[in-house]
Amino acid sequence: MANPSFWKGFLKLSLVTCPVAMMPATTQAEKIRFHTLNRETGHRVRAQYVDSESQEPVADDDQVMGYARDGESYVTFEDEELDAVALESTRTIDIETFVEDGSIGWLWYDTPHYLFPNDPVGEEAFAVIRDAMRATRTAGIARLVLYRRERAVLVKPDGKGMVVWTLRYGNEVRPPDEVFAALDATKPEAPLMKLVQSLIAERAQPWSAELVKDPVQAELKAI
Repeated sequence: MANPSFWKGFLKLSLVTCPVAMMPATTQAEKIRFHTLNRETGHRVRAQYVDSESQEPVADDDQVMGYARDGESYVTFEDEELDAVALESTRTIDIETFVEDGSIGWLWYDTPHYLFPNDPVGEEAFAVIRDAMRATRTAGIARLVLYRRERAVLVKPDGKGMVVWTLRYGNEVRPPDEVFAALDATKPEAPLMKLVQSLIAERAQPWSAELVKDPVQAELKAI
């Protein structure tokens, strides 16, 4: 049975190219989602953009993207201007840089996706790129347009396939040194360390998805 996918394109490393497909590694299909309804009719309520001052509805053609410059005025951008600076959506994951696998901290990781061959003809090329990264313990860095936004992505082997992680940009991450700079660096006393370590040992258990089960969703389904 073929895997469902939301993105199809190509994985490229120099002269090695293969057709691939991608699907989110996480799902909320089982999650109960609420809609806002009209209590009297049971119909769904529709959102509408209105002018913040006049309260009049604003048509789609009259809406424009704007950046707040000083809290009172905005710099506006037309769609054509935004398209001019955006990465061309070539639907190709072109790996240009490699980094040591594990060298990127967890703060930079955003959303995971599974990557797999989309055609039997490309399976060998896919396997070559995957196994070469595994053998050299490296991961690839590329750029890609996903969800209508240009993203930096990390490509790394995972079992028989690969995982594509979207990465956060530098200005989206707070350096931990700035946050923890004021913390006391003194070491705790040995007896206290021994006590806490024993508590950890008592409560340690193998990882299981049951450890992070959502109790609220279970209660809602029971209702």
